[in-house]
Amino acid sequence: MADTEKTTQEPTIEESLKELDSIVEKLESRDISLEDSFVLYQQGMELLRKCSGKIDTVEKKMLKISEDGELSEF
Repeated sequence: MADTEKTTQEPTIEESLKELDSIVEKLESRDISLEDSFVLYQQGMELLRKCSGKIDTVEKKMLKISEDGELSEF
């Protein structure tokens, strides 16, 4: 069961960025068909959206409300 959980676990931000790099390399290739480039573009945009959401979540966690109600970063 632990193996199943690992395969369904969300990729880390770093893993997603590496996958985005791979997609960009494929898109820059002259050997890719137009149809394949549309599919890769869509996958890349979805990954980018997920990464952006994760980064926003991390940024929000890094802000903490101090005792007097002011926000401070740490």
